[in-house]
Amino acid sequence: MAPLQVDPTDPVPPPIDATGDALVGALTSAGWFLLAAGVVYVVGQVLVVPVAVRAVRSRNRNNPTVVDATGTYLRILLLVVAALVGVVAAGYGGILSNSAVVVAAATLVLGIAGQELIGSLVSGLFLVTDPEFNVGDWVSWPDGEGRIERVGFRVTRVRTAANEIITVPNTALTTDSIVRPYGHGRVRASEEVFVAYDDDIAAARRTLADVAASVDGVLSSPAPETRVAELGDDAVTVAVDYWIEDPTAKGVVTARSAVRARAVSRLEAEGVTLAPPAGRELDGRLTVDREE
Repeated sequence: MAPLQVDPTDPVPPPIDATGDALVGALTSAGWFLLAAGVVYVVGQVLVVPVAVRAVRSRNRNNPTVVDATGTYLRILLLVVAALVGVVAAGYGGILSNSAVVVAAATLVLGIAGQELIGSLVSGLFLVTDPEFNVGDWVSWPDGEGRIERVGFRVTRVRTAANEIITVPNTALTTDSIVRPYGHGRVRASEEVFVAYDDDIAAARRTLADVAASVDGVLSSPAPETRVAELGDDAVTVAVDYWIEDPTAKGVVTARSAVRARAVSRLEAEGVTLAPPAGRELDGRLTVDREE
């Protein structure tokens, strides 16, 4: 075979700028991604999310937790959908059709997220769907108590009685026992006083019932009831049970403080001996030495 002859007079073709073409392609793909994702996100934020939140609010007027969580979860879902649409618009939709790649990516994400994060997310879903756990409720758990302000994906924000904001992991609220002392339309409270044995116990009981009934916020039905709670060594324990109509921490504290203050004032005015001093009988022999 004859060797290939090159005519030196032939023009030399310009070199192919592969780097420039790749850069232009990448910028074009990024532009399509941002445009498509931005349009989907803006439309969703303006139209889809508000409509969905209003629909949920109309059906759950007494459950602000579900309403708040609906907006949060929809915004996260909207971000995911916008990202997927952007990927398809950028020309990389074929990656999504490759099940092996999708499974590998999902496995990687779950591995990075970790078991604790996933547990918090699942716990958050349980709390959101629990009708007895709502924003505005006062709850207590083994590590504290306060009013629920927001239920997030991983943590729940709680405002304490000292006006402090604390974040509690959702797993702590789903695995530990939660007490809702003011979770119903009314709450029962009890007060106890120690009365001397030689005082009129029946009169003390009537006074306690009258005092509780006279305080604002204490329900007249059911009426306050008194009882002899205990016969102690030095005093009789008299208790009064009553119902408070404002099932909030502030309402309960205010009503109980008023009942206590008035009870002490009325009982002392009627001559009832409160918390009498302990009496003890001594048995033995006393020897006294006299100095001359």
